[in-house]
Order: sequence, then C-alpha cells, then structure tokens
Amino acid sequence: MTIRRSLLYIFALSCALGLRAEAPVEDENSDVEVQGDSIQIDRETGEIVASNGVTIRYKNSSMTAILIAKRARVERNSGEAEAEGDVTIQMIEAVPGGVPKAELWRGERVRFNFRTKAIEAGEFRVGSPPLFVAGAGMAGGRQIGAIQSITNAIITTDDLAEPALHIRAQHVRIVPGKFVEADGAKIFIGSTPILPLPHYYRRLDNHRLYWEFTPGFRSVFGPFLLSTYHWAPSTNLDVGMDLDARQRRGMAGGPNIAYDLGKWGQGGGRFYYTRDDLPSLLPDGSMASSSRWRYDFNHSLTNTSGFSFQSVVHSQRDALMIRDFFENEFRRDPQPKTFFEGNQAWRNVSLDVLVQPQLNDFFTTVERLPDVKLTGLRQQLGVSPLYYEGDASVSYLRFHDSSMGGTNFAALRADTYHQLLLPQTYFGWLNVTPRVGGRFTHYGDPDGLTPIAEDRQRWVLNTGAEVSMKASRVWAGSTNRVLDISGLRHIFQPSINYVFVPEPDKRPFELPGIERDLPTFRLRPIEFPDYNTIDSIDSQNVLRFSLRNKIQTLRRGDVETVVHSALYTDWRLDPLPGQTTFPDLFSDLDFAPRSWLQFGSQLRYDINGSRWSESFNRTTVRPNDTWAWTLGHRYLRDDPATYGVGNNLVYNSVFWKLNENWAFRASHHIETRDGRLEEQRYTVYRDLRSWTAALSVRLRDNRTLMDDWALLMTFSLKAFPRFGLNGDNDRFERVLGL
Repeated sequence: MTIRRSLLYIFALSCALGLRAEAPVEDENSDVEVQGDSIQIDRETGEIVASNGVTIRYKNSSMTAILIAKRARVERNSGEAEAEGDVTIQMIEAVPGGVPKAELWRGERVRFNFRTKAIEAGEFRVGSPPLFVAGAGMAGGRQIGAIQSITNAIITTDDLAEPALHIRAQHVRIVPGKFVEADGAKIFIGSTPILPLPHYYRRLDNHRLYWEFTPGFRSVFGPFLLSTYHWAPSTNLDVGMDLDARQRRGMAGGPNIAYDLGKWGQGGGRFYYTRDDLPSLLPDGSMASSSRWRYDFNHSLTNTSGFSFQSVVHSQRDALMIRDFFENEFRRDPQPKTFFEGNQAWRNVSLDVLVQPQLNDFFTTVERLPDVKLTGLRQQLGVSPLYYEGDASVSYLRFHDSSMGGTNFAALRADTYHQLLLPQTYFGWLNVTPRVGGRFTHYGDPDGLTPIAEDRQRWVLNTGAEVSMKASRVWAGSTNRVLDISGLRHIFQPSINYVFVPEPDKRPFELPGIERDLPTFRLRPIEFPDYNTIDSIDSQNVLRFSLRNKIQTLRRGDVETVVHSALYTDWRLDPLPGQTTFPDLFSDLDFAPRSWLQFGSQLRYDINGSRWSESFNRTTVRPNDTWAWTLGHRYLRDDPATYGVGNNLVYNSVFWKLNENWAFRASHHIETRDGRLEEQRYTVYRDLRSWTAALSVRLRDNRTLMDDWALLMTFSLKAFPRFGLNGDNDRFERVLGL
C-alpha cells in the first residue's frame, strides 16, 4: 500500500505543478480536425489552409485517419485534402469481430478524401501488411478494399528499405487480404531480374495446399515432429490432417476442419488419436489406457433478427488427455463442457434454451436436459414510475458426481421470479432505487436422493434498495507534459446496496442441492436476479459498499483513462453460520501515467484476520517497438479449506530488439517462499526478410515430478504468420506445438 499511495501522491503533485492552459483550435461543426502553427479559415467555404507542420485527424465508426504534412489545404465540408512535403497518412479500419486493418502512406504530394478514401498521389510508399508497395504514381482512386491504377510499382513482403525479393510491374491492382494482380511484372532478387511474368496473380489468404511443421524436443516427449497438411478448396473451408510423431509417446494424428457458412454460422471440429507408449497416472490412481483420443466440435450462428445459437462438443478418453497433448487448451479450461444453447432476443424479452449433457463421466457435471428460460428485461410499466424485471424457467437437472462414492441424482425444477423497482432521483444527483421481489420454486420428486423423496416447494421474498450518485468535473484546459495530459475529467461514483431476504420456508439443506456455490476469489452478487444459484438461496441481510473513481484525458485525439480505481466490501448485518460480519476488502486499480506505462493492481484484505488474502500487481513498460518489460507479483495466502496451498510468485518478461535482424525475449517465474525458479523461457528471433525464425527454450521445475524442458525451432512467413502478435509470449504452449 505504501508504494501505491506514493504513486498517487506523485501523480497529484505532478498535476498541481505542471498544469497549464492552452486554447485548442477546433471547429465543432466538422468531423475533420486540423492543427498547425499557421491556420487560415474561410468560414463561408469551409476551406482551411495550414502550414509550418500540419496534422489533420478524422474519425468515424469504421475508420480513423491521420494526415501529417508540411503544408495542406482542406475543404471541411467535403473532407478533401491536398498536402505536400513529407506527407504521411495513417489509416486504421475496423474489422467486425477481427483485428483492425492498418495502412501507412508516405509521399511528397497527395490528394486525399477522408470520407470517400479516394486518393491520388505522385511517388509514394504504402505499408498494408502483409504487403509493402512503392510506386511512381496513382492515376485513379482508392476504393473501399482495393488499390487501383498504381504505375511502375514495387511489391514485396520484406519490411526492409531494400527488399531482397520483390516484384516490379507496370500496373498493379491489390485487394487487401484477397489478391494482388500485376501486368508486365518481373521477379527480382536484389537488383537482378530472375523471371519475367507478363501477368501475375497471387492470393493473399491461405494457399489451397500447404504443410505446417513444428520440430523440437521435450523431455516428456523426446524428439518430436508435429505436422498438419492443409487443403483449402475455398476461402471459407479449411480441411487438415494432423500427423505427429513423439519418440517417447508414439504416433498420433487425425482430421480437423474449419468452415465459414456465412449467414449460417461458423465452426470447426477435430478428432485426435494416439497410441500412447507412456500413458499417464490418472487422478483416481489408475493408469490411463494406451489408446487415447479426443474429439471436439463447435458451431456458432448469429443473425440480425436477434437469434443466436452456439454448440460446443468436447469428449476425451480420460481426464488428462488434453493436459498431456494440448496444454494450451488445458490451461484455459481443464474441464471443458459440452452444451447446445439457443437464444432469441426481442425488445424486452429473451428466450434461452440450454442443453448440457454429460460426455466425460470423470468430470463433475450438472446436466441440463434441457433448461428453458424466459427473461423479462428491466422495463417501465406503462407511464408509471415503476419498472419490472423477472424470469421463469423449467429445467430437468441431473447432478453427476465424479468423486468416489459420490451421489448422483436428478430432479425437475420449475422456477419463477418477479421484481418491481422504483428508481428515483433527488436533488438532481442522488439516485435511490428501492425494490421488492418474490420467487417460487417447485422441485419434482428427486430420483436417487434418499433423504428427499417427495415434491418440494419454496417461497422467497427479497427487498432492498440501492443508493448511488455519479459526479464529474472537467478541466478542459489542463495540460501536463510529464503525465501526457491534455484536459482532465474526474468521475466519482459511490454506492450503497442493501439486500434483505427473510429466511425462506425451505432452507438449502431441505432441497435437492443440484446447483451449488463454488469457491471464488471475488465477491458474489448479492441481489436478484444477478445471484442465480437458485438452489443455494438463503436468508440475507447485507450492505454492499462501493467507491469508484475514474480520471480521463485526451491522448492522440482519443479519450484514455489515466486512473481507474474501485474499493468495495460487504457488511453482513445477520451473518449465516460459517460467515463473518465482514468479508474481505477488495481493491482494484489501473494507473496509466503514460500511454506506454501501465500499472495494475488487485488486492484482497482479510479484515477479520488483519492480513492480506491476495495481492496481484503488474507493471508494463513499452515505450517503443525496441524493448518492453513486464514485472509482476502474485501473492495468495494458504487456505486449506478451499483451494489449499497459495503462492508468493514474482514474474517478469523482457523483450529486446537488438537490431533490425535480431531480437530476444526472456521470462521467469520465481516462487519466493523457497526461492525456486519454477519456470523460465528464452527465445531468440532472427529476421530472414520474408521469414522469421525463432529458437525457443522452456524449462519447468515440476517439484515432485521430473523437470520438463523443451527446445524447438519455428519458422513463420511475415506475410502469413502462424502466430499472432505476441502469440509466443501470451500462449507459449502454442509455440511448443501443444
């Protein structure tokens, strides 16, 4: 806490000493913003002439564009700009559900329309990854998704000033992400032509037929070679066949498929089989079969009528199949579920149908066969000040306990909940929302549960109120160079939420406890319908206190949050058995004093024991693309009653680009309780112009088990990388071919 408090003091002092007023030049009637040392505005025509360093910004829902030049003339009404002198145009286009597309243009003289994106240029260069293009001029315009009429062009995938392999052509047409077409083309290595191409056409998406290889060594596998053969007959279908060899574990493989059916949805599936020569010891003490397999399938569909559907199927031979051969999936979800879910949303009502069967009997699961729920969203009742929300569901639930000697049982459950709210505002700033609700739940005769062998009903009444306010203040002219501040806005939002639930006529232990509260590190919801573990509902008399603060500023034309903090806890006026009056106190903090410097903190303090329960702090420094450093600390106190042994972990990750050809990354995880280096990773990158090579090493100290270390070499085309940005850092197991 001392370090965090000191940082806040430094932040406040810097603001007090470094604030100054500056009157920006802007026009509120246009979406094109012009900045420059010398600006002349014609109010009648909307024309602006700027010189001595000009920056023009444009932003709408689909694109952000920034033009920088020595001189420029802009017609604000049409969005047409003429610029000259070291002209740079940066465009970022949003891609629904995908990664934004970025382009960077450079030239001496450009005519550009921010709204239509039409462009005419003399000699220019443009970077639109994975391609880099230079040309003598553009006689035509740039349409959405296409670059036309480029003359005397040079095309390459090398991101260097002097590409080794490139194509020169008289005329070029490019559709980003689709294809490139050229007339009168020649392939060059350096300055030497090696092959004439009167007409050249090349797809920029995946090839129809190609291999992927990942060779390496891992102590639990021995030498291995993972490979996949891909056949992509069209842009919306990719069929693959895995063929893997591991010296200590044997051969493995199987088919996989990925497809895009347009309005009918997207999905994929995979079957994987291995004849394991060294099967694992399972959690129940038995040995896994040498014949091991898994299959999975997923499909999702969303349409404009408000209907969505998602299906996920996971099945595997034993509990450790994905841990042994698909470590990246195991880390995300060690017990994957199978479910089929459909949702139809209307203006104030939604209907959900969920089917969740049990395919893996070694995982504890609540089967829903099915679970149908109709939800009434919060809505005003006519012209009255009252609001209503509620839901009704019918479910056939089956509890499957995978532990030895566990009880399996099933029951029909019908539940309905309704709540009225009366939002009020006092003094123009104080929001008070009292509420009252009721729930009725019917349980059919449970099958397989001896103590409860008859139908049961339960009534629950709930009431309470939330009191909150939201205040803000803006200092538009405040600037601070140290903290990169251009204007400030402070948002202050305290709230108190009171919930009172009298003791129900049936307590949880008197009902079939199919749905149960699971241990969690965060506070659970206290009000209905957010708290939705229906079978665990019990009496409540609790106040939840919350205090949120947010400080925002303008950076590069966008609103960024400098400080975002939240402090919250509960006061249980009538604790249940096993509960304390006050649970832990929670604190969340994000602090970004600069765009390239971020601090994050999540704290949990045990008020009753006067000790820390959890502390997670992370600092990231990324000032440029040359180096970056992340340092973090994670403390979790031992808790034998729930999760068991905690940790006191320090981790760091360093990336350093030595020069244009070489880069290095290293990361470490150290358990400070005994000073053990639990995991270390090292990667050396070599830029091979159109390719990137990486040599990676990982060593993991498994304590009670044998150490696990891996070594491998990967190659990736820059134009079509196998892994996304920082993919080897965020999901190192993917690089290991797992």
